[in-house]
Amino acid sequence: MEPQGCARGAPSHAPRDGPSKSAIPQKNAYARLVQKHHSGRFRSYLNHIAQKLQLEEGTLNDSGSDAEPSLKRGLVREALSKNGVKAPGTLLARALHPCQLEKSERLNEEGLIKRQSLQSEAGKGDYEEDAVEEEDDDVSPNRHGDAAASARAGQALGGNRTLSTMASFLPKTPSSGERGREEYWRSKCSGSDGPAASERADRSVSAGQFGVDLPAVNSRKASPFSSQMHGGPYTTCLAPGDRKNRSKPTRGRKKVFEAYMSREDVSAGLKRKTLIQGPLRINPKKYHEAFIPSPDSTRDIFIDGVVARNRALNGDIVVVTLLPKDQWKVIKPDGCDNETTETTQGSDPPGSSPGACVLCDPGKGDVNSPDVVIEAQFDDEDVEGKQDGSREIKDQKQLSLGAGENGRDLETCGPRHAKQEDSSKPNDPDQFLQKTAKVVYILEKKHSRAATGFIRLLTDRNSELFKKCAMFSPVDHRVPRAYVALADCPPDFITRPEDYSNTLFICRIVDWREDSNFALGQLAQSLGQAGEIEPETEGILTEYGVDFSDFQPDVLQCLPQSLPWVIPPEEFAKRRDLRQECIFTIDPSTARDLDDALSCKPLPDGNFEVGVHIADVSYFVTEDTALDEIASKRATSVYLVQKVIPMLPKLLCEQLCSLNPMTDRLTFSVIWKLSPQGKIIDEWFGRTVICSCAKLSYDHAQSMIENPEKVFAAEEIPAISPQHSVDEVRQAVLNLHQIAKKLREQRFVDGALRLDQLKLSFTLDKESGMPQGCYIYQYRDSNKLVEEFMLLANMAVAHRMHRSFPSKALLRRHPPPQSKMLKDLMDFCSQMGLEIDCSSAKALHESLNETFGADKYAEARKEVLTNMFSRPMQMAVYFCAGTLEDETLFRHYALNVPLYTHFTSPIRRYPDIMVHRLLSAALGDGPAPRMEEADIQKQAEHCNDRKMASKRVQELSADLFFAVFVKECGPLESEAMVMGVLNEAFDVLVLRFGVQKRIYCNALPLVGFQFQKLGKKPQLTLMWEPESLEQDAVQQVITVFTLVEVVLRSDNVPLKYSAVLKRPGGEE
Repeated sequence: MEPQGCARGAPSHAPRDGPSKSAIPQKNAYARLVQKHHSGRFRSYLNHIAQKLQLEEGTLNDSGSDAEPSLKRGLVREALSKNGVKAPGTLLARALHPCQLEKSERLNEEGLIKRQSLQSEAGKGDYEEDAVEEEDDDVSPNRHGDAAASARAGQALGGNRTLSTMASFLPKTPSSGERGREEYWRSKCSGSDGPAASERADRSVSAGQFGVDLPAVNSRKASPFSSQMHGGPYTTCLAPGDRKNRSKPTRGRKKVFEAYMSREDVSAGLKRKTLIQGPLRINPKKYHEAFIPSPDSTRDIFIDGVVARNRALNGDIVVVTLLPKDQWKVIKPDGCDNETTETTQGSDPPGSSPGACVLCDPGKGDVNSPDVVIEAQFDDEDVEGKQDGSREIKDQKQLSLGAGENGRDLETCGPRHAKQEDSSKPNDPDQFLQKTAKVVYILEKKHSRAATGFIRLLTDRNSELFKKCAMFSPVDHRVPRAYVALADCPPDFITRPEDYSNTLFICRIVDWREDSNFALGQLAQSLGQAGEIEPETEGILTEYGVDFSDFQPDVLQCLPQSLPWVIPPEEFAKRRDLRQECIFTIDPSTARDLDDALSCKPLPDGNFEVGVHIADVSYFVTEDTALDEIASKRATSVYLVQKVIPMLPKLLCEQLCSLNPMTDRLTFSVIWKLSPQGKIIDEWFGRTVICSCAKLSYDHAQSMIENPEKVFAAEEIPAISPQHSVDEVRQAVLNLHQIAKKLREQRFVDGALRLDQLKLSFTLDKESGMPQGCYIYQYRDSNKLVEEFMLLANMAVAHRMHRSFPSKALLRRHPPPQSKMLKDLMDFCSQMGLEIDCSSAKALHESLNETFGADKYAEARKEVLTNMFSRPMQMAVYFCAGTLEDETLFRHYALNVPLYTHFTSPIRRYPDIMVHRLLSAALGDGPAPRMEEADIQKQAEHCNDRKMASKRVQELSADLFFAVFVKECGPLESEAMVMGVLNEAFDVLVLRFGVQKRIYCNALPLVGFQFQKLGKKPQLTLMWEPESLEQDAVQQVITVFTLVEVVLRSDNVPLKYSAVLKRPGGEE
């Protein structure tokens, strides 16, 4: 009997001309045999053996040889391995660069596409067996499927079978699946990389086959490509039989992918509900896995493999057909098949990776002062549970709770081969099946088809193809490799390819044929050196389709041409003049686009007149103009760590619309008469003119709140207009604070939910723009003050607008969390001894805000739990009211209100401009809305897409700067709390920086480690190598909420850093 994770008992006898028909059943039988022996009783026996080994270790201490420590550790590892306890191949792990392991793993993965395509064409082959084979090609480092998979990887690496076998004992490097430069470093680690095997197979193809006429691809040059291309970005390693078949000359190439259905058949199938449509999410950690949401809101539909994905890219709206039920994915009855874990709905939008930190609105301005602190700006959507997006992408982090590799579903949690000790025996076997489908049509190509990556020469220098094209390898594995014309490459690339080995390029995918695994691409530009901030930033913006080009002359012609601009006299007759009122802004200190201001005036009856005044952007951005068109396309400003990509020209953002102090500005106002308890007595909407008396930062307002009796000197706060005093402003801030506290208290009494997550902010060097420091942004009372009145204004405008235009109102809804994920999470918390009530948003908020212990780590435990409950949350979305018949679907779950919209940020959000127009029409101040319901809904969906992309870009910008910070200032030490436990790794929240990282057992100096489940509670036991012969192995138990010490250190790969676990009571 072989222990779990050992390949010695899995011989492979596949013939050179292809595996025999019985090969897969033999593998499955072996897998069942291994699984059978991992019962609870057998695991107890292994624990007993491990205890006995500790006694046996003592006999090794008598020897005095220099080789004793390594001998002792080696014997311990061998004994542990023989008895079922995993013993990592630590020496080999240290000897090889991580990319060598990654290459082996990816070669195994990539060998699947050809096998899938051949099976699908021949109409034979068990799909479930194929799925099992795909799983085995992506096992984690200490797990093996069959030795044949290892042998195939060994052949791809030059026939070194020993390396292939031993590599499976290595850790999955933390960088695998993260956004980075894996392709480049794989090529650096090996004489040949990626598509080499496919290129060698291409030698039998005549060069004439690569001469296709593609005028649409490149109108400037004759294309060197052919319609008969083959090989592929995911097929660098083929099964022996496949390789033999590939080498045979053929008159016509077989199709790799199925042809798409006709639009008519798709439309009919959707109506009959025989087809399903939805957004495609590709797992960034295992790019052969993809998912779309299920219409019945149950477990997502699984799309297994690149062939089944049929050339669709991440984010595309696809149409799928379900495969027969006997080909559906089987989820283990204990719910622990971590190979079928679904990515979070924002996975980049989905796309999040371990270690990616969230940065919501990391500042509203450019860096123009020394060592500027880029602050996290308040966004009134932060109350929307997941901050719009997982991170769909928060993603955003896809950490597990004993969940699967990327942590979407709790039902997918644990080791693949180990039988878990769970006594629950459900009655419905169908609940363990995951619907599996294939893509038959792409309704909308949401993906930009642009990618950053590296170019290299083809490996066969004697082929005609070598003279015509190069290979583009994207850094995002979810995008296919592509042939690009050498004519588009730098002139000296052929003679000096090494000069471009670290140069980032942008490539646009322009075609991907049915008979080709490689896409056809066109190089757009060279960005610069990988790992540098500006080239990387430009690559991120391009990949996510962010328009950062200069505004065109026809757009600028729509702006006032005579400067300085003054308000036309006729506007004063149309507006309420508030220029004498004490009105001020509160924003981050670096903000330049000031689009909201506040006022608070005591009334004789003891109540207050409170106003929210928003920049009247719709006055300048009128419908059906070039300016309106570009704003509607951009849809949102994008806030990076070091700069902002504005939705509108700077003349509007920073001058004409920005509510700068002591300057007359046009505004749209909501003014209430409020009681001291925050009860609305009266409200008024209308266009106004204001003159802000001061520009306060959050720090200034916070200082006033914390020191209510303090008399502030003139130099302690910004300049204030002569008509108003410092004390008047201070008192207004204090009154607003008191009312905001009442409003906030009442909101949560009424059932609102808030899920606050840690946000990272940076201080930047003025000269270089490099990060000098970083810190967790503090959300304080001054932020809450602004938030409450922005929420109040948004809700008030939503009701007023909906009353006048019940079918054309642009609203924002937040669906309730996914019920199955939430139930699984509640069950998990119950196993952890945490009783969380998820019956409503209010109940969940109250549960999450209870004290988790009285020690100093109570807040850290709350952060971990908050992160867990962010995952089931769905995204808030814009929609046109007339497109939904059921008004109960209008509700905003997190706010627990029936109607909500966005009104308060028109400088940076296009939906707010649309709402301003609708409100103006409702008040009789503007024309009736011209857009029809369908057009409003289409624009709403576009805004949803751009907002999701903006969120992801912000996260990647923060990731970029933090990786640079670790490289420049690391290594960095911090306490961390365990967020999730896998069978060979665990995820931690690094408390000092708020980032999340995965720590792999095989990367640690352990003599062994063991995973087990206590009920549903996952637990890893680490056995550290003794530091001396006199010491025993140190045992460390890892479970959720365990506190550990970690060191963040930069890897040798650009923009990569790892979290290294420190030995308990010692060094890392």
